[in-house]
Amino acid sequence: MKLSDLIAAAVAATLATPALAASNPAPDPTYRAEKCFGIAAAGQNDCSTRGNHDCAGQAKTANDPNSWIYVPIGTCSKINGGNTAPKKS
Repeated sequence: MKLSDLIAAAVAATLATPALAASNPAPDPTYRAEKCFGIAAAGQNDCSTRGNHDCAGQAKTANDPNSWIYVPIGTCSKINGGNTAPKKS
């Protein structure tokens, strides 16, 4: 394999990694957590309910009531707009 081919492969792998990482829900946190819906910034969610989207980082708007992030247990109810269940349709 030529050096230029190796470099091109490395660059392609580096560019593809973020796209692959964002195609799944976020991994479970190492602390005791609960899902908190309606508080994530746009593109900063850990996951969402089915039918909306189901991957990390795909919230199109901030405070999407069907997208969630992990927070320490007992914290969600203390956050303005936070809910431990998604918005009912």
